[in-house]
Amino acid sequence: MVIDTSKTISAPASGDTTASCWSCGDMRAAHFCHACGKVQPPLPVNYFSFFGLPRKLNVDVLRLERDFYELSRKLHPDLNARADKREQEWSLEQSSLLNDAYRTLKDPIKRTQYLLRLEGVELEEQSKTATEKARASGEVKKQIVPPDLLEEVFELNMQLEELRMNKKMGEHDPALVKDLEAHKAQFEKKYEELAEELKGHWNRWDQAVDRNNGDERRGALDSMVDLLNRRSYIRNLVRDVNEALGN
Repeated sequence: MVIDTSKTISAPASGDTTASCWSCGDMRAAHFCHACGKVQPPLPVNYFSFFGLPRKLNVDVLRLERDFYELSRKLHPDLNARADKREQEWSLEQSSLLNDAYRTLKDPIKRTQYLLRLEGVELEEQSKTATEKARASGEVKKQIVPPDLLEEVFELNMQLEELRMNKKMGEHDPALVKDLEAHKAQFEKKYEELAEELKGHWNRWDQAVDRNNGDERRGALDSMVDLLNRRSYIRNLVRDVNEALGN
């Protein structure tokens, strides 16, 4: 997505697109006043709106970075150290939100996960309830094996169990280690491929937003959830192999 560089970064307040500066009364920008330069009270906006972006997943990351540094120069607390206490607090809040929004939106996976949360979808790996329940019971939080990986995962788990047993008995099987390394390489390749596949779902989502098509949006969300859960599962498989091999 290409953003018009001639326009100032702005995020209208909820229900108010004509907000005035609290200090000079001039038409303010979203985060600071163009007329007097005063930092403005933070608006109740999401990370996309903070940067004046639509709720889409194809983001011009270079433009996002330029906007981040531009806003950093305006909002940094050090620049408002001599301002009154209220302005200093606003500057801290704005800067904190700026940093959180930038870190989230510049990362493809975090950006996708954040949009899912905005849409009311929480991935299993992000569920605090599931994590707390697992900790309380002393059990490992379980994930459902993706159907297309069932056979590979079954074989991998058998090999991991065999390796652990060999270690307990002080035995070493070079062929088994080689097989596990090969499995790990295959899963690492799948892991990277899923990141590229995710971009196709971004396009589906963005197009559905443009068309205001609820069914298409839900379909894109479901696809992204399935992909991220598969990606998380594969990441955990690679972790398990590394731990078993002592890497």
